Amino acid sequence: MAEVCRVGVLRSPGHVGVALWFRIQSVGYRRLEDCSTCIRASLATKAPMIKSFLAGSFSGTCSTILFQPLDLVKTRLQSPLAIGSKSHAGMLKTLVTVIRNEKVAGLWKGVTPSIWRCVPGVGMYFCTLHELKAFFFSENDPTAAQSLLLGATARSIVGVSMLPVTVVKVRYECGMFQYRGVVAALKDLYRQEGRKGLYSGLSATLLRDVPFSGIYFMCYSELKKRIPSDQLDSSFVPVLHFTCGIVAGAMASAITQPADVIKTQMQIHPYKHKWMGSAAITVYEINGLKGFFRGIVPRTVRRTLMAAMAWTVYEQIMKRLGLK
Repeated sequence: MAEVCRVGVLRSPGHVGVALWFRIQSVGYRRLEDCSTCIRASLATKAPMIKSFLAGSFSGTCSTILFQPLDLVKTRLQSPLAIGSKSHAGMLKTLVTVIRNEKVAGLWKGVTPSIWRCVPGVGMYFCTLHELKAFFFSENDPTAAQSLLLGATARSIVGVSMLPVTVVKVRYECGMFQYRGVVAALKDLYRQEGRKGLYSGLSATLLRDVPFSGIYFMCYSELKKRIPSDQLDSSFVPVLHFTCGIVAGAMASAITQPADVIKTQMQIHPYKHKWMGSAAITVYEINGLKGFFRGIVPRTVRRTLMAAMAWTVYEQIMKRLGLK
């Protein structure tokens, strides 16, 4: 009787359906759980990359907005109108002229393309740098030469990717072009000048940014190693990091200043200066060697403070997120 009942139960369509349903559900839940585990593992793997990108973007945005006036003054000093002028307008005179003619808001002209460039650009830079460092130097800190190479590699990737927006930013700031917006500017630039216009000044940009980032990261990393170990957990760490950034930024800015002047010339007039030598000759013929250092004060102040602030904010955010 028990046997008949057992067989009958097993062969009952209703019971078979229920048993089959529970089996399917069991398999489904196991697969769903496995899938959920994979997703969590994937997010855990990608979390440092995402966090470093967001931290870099936030720090870059803050420093960009704060120091935009210095970038505008630097661009005005390096523009063809200023290079060709016999007057010796300096940083303060240019600053006053902009305020007089364009009001205080004029100092932030070009801030929109600057943000377009810095939000993804600085985020990409810190993210790339973090991933390269984690991949190649997960156990030991890189040497000075390796730090230089890391910084240069990360900047090369970002520099090429964000160059079209950089060209638009420079043209906004020089006061010689009128665009309706960043997207419209990119469209007009491509329609009128093609890909060459979008990537004008690429060689000079890489010549400026790659050494700058390499030198900066090398100096910054080496200076941080000099911080006494008993001060690493103190409340003065942000101040110490900022000081390291100031020194590293000043050195990197001074070394790469001539390339910055050449880059500005090539991006404002890409058809006139199709290679770096042409722009360099023009600058030298008009102002001699000192022409290569026009705008060095606002650029050094801006790049130094901007980089120091960006790195300090980035380091603090990454520390709060439990990453280094």
